[in-house]
Amino acid sequence: MPRRLAVLLAAATAAATLAAPAAHAESLDYVALGDSYSAASGVLPPDPAASPLCLRSSRNYPHVLAAETGAHLTDVTCGAAETKHFTTAQYPGVPPQLDAVGADTDLITMTIGGNDSGVFISAILACGSAGILTLGQGSPCRDIHGSSFEDTVRTKTYPALVTALRAVRDKAPDAEVAILGYPWILPATGGCFDRMPIAAGDVPYLRSLQATLNDAVERTAGETGATYVDLSAASEGHDACQAPGVRWIEPVLQGTNPVVVHPNARGEAAMAARTLAVLGLR
Repeated sequence: MPRRLAVLLAAATAAATLAAPAAHAESLDYVALGDSYSAASGVLPPDPAASPLCLRSSRNYPHVLAAETGAHLTDVTCGAAETKHFTTAQYPGVPPQLDAVGADTDLITMTIGGNDSGVFISAILACGSAGILTLGQGSPCRDIHGSSFEDTVRTKTYPALVTALRAVRDKAPDAEVAILGYPWILPATGGCFDRMPIAAGDVPYLRSLQATLNDAVERTAGETGATYVDLSAASEGHDACQAPGVRWIEPVLQGTNPVVVHPNARGEAAMAARTLAVLGLR
């Protein structure tokens, strides 16, 4: 843990011992980066400080985390962000995300990588279309695309993640940097063709692709000195096939959020809780 963050946590603990309510003696300077899983795209209400193009929610996990810790939050998360948008503008009026990061930043969190090369959205669309054509039978997506999606993650997404995390570290060498894995979208087997139009044989195929993406994120964290927040165990049983009130991810059909295959408010709160636990902030 970077020294400044450790000092702030120690001060907060001492303050909590002496007085209530517990509060950080010195507020963490917290910058939230990342894509739609960080922005909580589709979760109401929207963040009034965000560009409408970013579809950022005021109930995303960075806001939950900041409320729990008393951190001073600068939230630049933006739906559809790729690693390149750390250093280049994503939309007019939406500057590079790293513009928000400085040498005195204490804490940085993110989900990123899922949009790179369009690999994950392309896989969801391709497998959904194939599943509809076979009425949910067989493994048409795997049969057509084979290892191509996972190959893209290994050869393109992973090096892009390393470059992005190194750029973060260059701007904030003393910050605690945490990168979250993506919570499970589908169960290990079976699926739910009425809500997620994925053929039964392609459910483990897409699950494997997500595992490969999360592995790339975890390896990037190890290579760049970031903390990996593993959501695989925590999100098991909370995929898009589960009932309302249980699932953390909204399905394509019969869901409650306008942005499908993304975390709902329950999922964002759970992502915040896991991040707080891994970082020792609660």
